[in-house]
Amino acid sequence: MVELAVTTIVGSGAFVVGSVFGWTAQKTDFCTMGALSDIVFMGDWRRFRAWMLAVAVAVVGTQVLQMTGLVAIGKSIYLTPNLGWAGATLGGLMFGFGMTLGGGCGNKTLVRIGGGNLKSVIVFLVLGLFAYMTLRGLIAPARLQLEASDLNLASFGLDSQGMPDILARLTGLPVAVARLGLTVLLGGGLAAWCFKDASFRGSNRDVIGGAVIGALVVAGWAVTGILGNDEFDPVPVASFSFVAPMGGALQYLMSFTGSTIDFGVAAVGGVIFGSFLAAKAGGRFQVEGFADTADLIRHLVGAALMGVGGVLALGCTIGQGITGLSTLALSAPLALGGILLGGVLGLKFLAEGTLSGALKAVFSK
Repeated sequence: MVELAVTTIVGSGAFVVGSVFGWTAQKTDFCTMGALSDIVFMGDWRRFRAWMLAVAVAVVGTQVLQMTGLVAIGKSIYLTPNLGWAGATLGGLMFGFGMTLGGGCGNKTLVRIGGGNLKSVIVFLVLGLFAYMTLRGLIAPARLQLEASDLNLASFGLDSQGMPDILARLTGLPVAVARLGLTVLLGGGLAAWCFKDASFRGSNRDVIGGAVIGALVVAGWAVTGILGNDEFDPVPVASFSFVAPMGGALQYLMSFTGSTIDFGVAAVGGVIFGSFLAAKAGGRFQVEGFADTADLIRHLVGAALMGVGGVLALGCTIGQGITGLSTLALSAPLALGGILLGGVLGLKFLAEGTLSGALKAVFSK
């Protein structure tokens, strides 16, 4: 009997849950930029509530995995004692603004590729290139300089930037009690806010989309933390994020020999595959190219901003906005706030035509 390597098991699991992710996002139009656009231009909050429902489900499910000891969430990249406040806020702003120029966030880019959008293929390539440049290439020295401003919470006696640990330190509560309280407050509060709206409750597409995406983030933690929990060859504890994995996917495609596939790279492939199946099944597959040179330039700039910003912020709308928040890491709401502000500015920029006009439209109210 052939024994599969743990990386093969995790990669296979990532591809499966990624495929379900891509199918769900394609079928339900789950999209962060689309949610912001609905609010800014139509006053429709349903898709935003779907995103918040995904956060609520992910928070509760992830914290259950942590509290039961099934997955060591504390080993994830989000819960180090170094609080990268500058990278989270600046990177979030860059990513949020860039996703409006690039036609969607990292997740939406992969979903659009599966649906036949050739513009998103270019966004994927440029985003992945700039992400890798920021991680290990030309832009890496600037990233390291920015990281010099990180706040080391270990100097305050904290081993983690997890909000339960910080709350326990400030109040004297046991960490377990603080964790349970924050899980109920954030997860339950967001779910209640989502379902109090009748139009959201009546939208099966948005309810299902938010619930399934949130559950898949939990499944991602389970794939790496349970299936990948090998004492001799453990894999990093992780779940869905799409910026750095796009850079990793490009590297994997160019150096297949001797390379091993990780959760992020396999999930990227799974999302494209699942979206393709859903698009074909629903008759939504359609090849689409750039309208003109201005459209091309706009997408290139947006992709570059997303690649750099997503790495600085340690994630995208999914990577920090849902996965990061599910760990209750303090950097996640900082990055999410930057993404939301950057996204609104980007939408106003597209509407007004100038950055000064966008700033005036956002801050003059």
